Amino acid sequence: MLLKDRIAIVHGAGGFVGGAVARAFAEEGARLFLTGRREGRLAAVAEEIGRLGGPEPGIARLDVTDPEEVGRHADSVVSEAGRVDIVFNAVSYGDVQGAPLERMPFDRFAAPVTTALAAQFHPVRATARHMAERGSGVVLTVIGHGPPSPEPGGTRVAWETVEAMYRQWACELGSRGVRIAWLRTGGFAESVAGADAYGEDLKVIVEGREVPLSSRSDEATTERELDELARSTVLGALPTLADAGHAAVFLASDRARHVSGAALNLTAGAVID
Repeated sequence: MLLKDRIAIVHGAGGFVGGAVARAFAEEGARLFLTGRREGRLAAVAEEIGRLGGPEPGIARLDVTDPEEVGRHADSVVSEAGRVDIVFNAVSYGDVQGAPLERMPFDRFAAPVTTALAAQFHPVRATARHMAERGSGVVLTVIGHGPPSPEPGGTRVAWETVEAMYRQWACELGSRGVRIAWLRTGGFAESVAGADAYGEDLKVIVEGREVPLSSRSDEATTERELDELARSTVLGALPTLADAGHAAVFLASDRARHVSGAALNLTAGAVID
């Protein structure tokens, strides 16, 4: 097992990617602590992981934009488990899309950028000090990526900002034994097909009004979007959530011990590095 006896925190574990990564970590032997905003979803993921036969994950409702909450949670994990080896952050940013910037209010444009900075900065700072004291640890996240497109609001700016911040963390923490890396994705097949599960998290502007993405999703629209996304890749198919989990396991493991300050491209060639 690649992650046997590793202690891992997964933020946003109730979502598509966070849940997939948590399951993959558990399958490779990690002991998990799951956080998110919806305890019901966390409990479902924890129950599924429990059936794999490993240690039952700890779960906590957590606002990762609150530095005090995140700090207390990291300290509690270290107190209970003795250390933190891996952190994977899969939280969403409350994006609003669907209108050109010239018609989007500044606060709606800036909201996902501000949220992303807080949601990513505080968990890294809270756990990095514990990792640095031991001289080892891995911090990972998942970041959207793809060819330029119109009307993304602040979403793409948030992605680019998070990548820049992770590069800075990698530069500062590398000499202290902490690796920083991230997955780049243009979308996973199951998450596009299950857009209604995003609930209120992602909104689009339709006729001047903000509405949840799920409200404009139907089977025909979903199939069309899946087809368009697949055709935008050089491989002709989107990666799956299982692929996300396998990639995260690799980055978290010793097999990637010399990877830091870098992305693993899971866009299926939609963007060629």
